[in-house]
Amino acid sequence: MGGVVADRAMQQGLMTGYLDTLALVERLHRLLLDVIKDEFERLAIIEINPVQALLLFNVGDNEVTAGELKSRGYYQGSNVSYNLKKLVENGYMHHQRCDVDRRSVRVKLTDKGRKLHDAVRELFERHADGMGTRGVIDFEQMDEMNRTLKRMERYWMDQIRYIY
Repeated sequence: MGGVVADRAMQQGLMTGYLDTLALVERLHRLLLDVIKDEFERLAIIEINPVQALLLFNVGDNEVTAGELKSRGYYQGSNVSYNLKKLVENGYMHHQRCDVDRRSVRVKLTDKGRKLHDAVRELFERHADGMGTRGVIDFEQMDEMNRTLKRMERYWMDQIRYIY
C-alpha cells in the first residue's frame, strides 16, 4: 500500500513540477522580450519590436525562405509574413524571389540588419557573462538545463507527430 501512495505522490510532484516549468518558460519568454525592448529603448531603436529583433537575430548570416524560418526554429509565431514585411520595409532585411521556385521568397540581413543583429548579440553576451560572473548559473548547469528542455521539446514534437 505504501508503494502506491509513494507512486501517487511522485506523480503529483511531477505534475506540479511540470506545470511550474510551463509557467516559467512562458514567463521567461515574455521577460526576454521585455529585456530586448528595454535595450532598444536605451539605444533609441523604435521601428521594430522585440519579436522582430529575435527573428532577425536568429536569421543571422543565413539566407532563408519564410517556411524555413519556422522549420529551422528561427521563428515560433504565427504572423511571420507580417514581421518579415516590417523588417524589409524598415531596411533590416532584403528579400528576393527564388530563381527555382518563383513563389518562394528568400530573405537575408542587410547591413542595417546586421548592426541590429550585433546589438542583440552583444546584449546576450553581456547577460551570459553577467550570469557567470555573479554565480547565477554556470556552464554545467546551463548545459543540463538545455538538455532537459530539449528532451521536453522532443517529447512534445513526438506528441504532435504521432498522437493525431
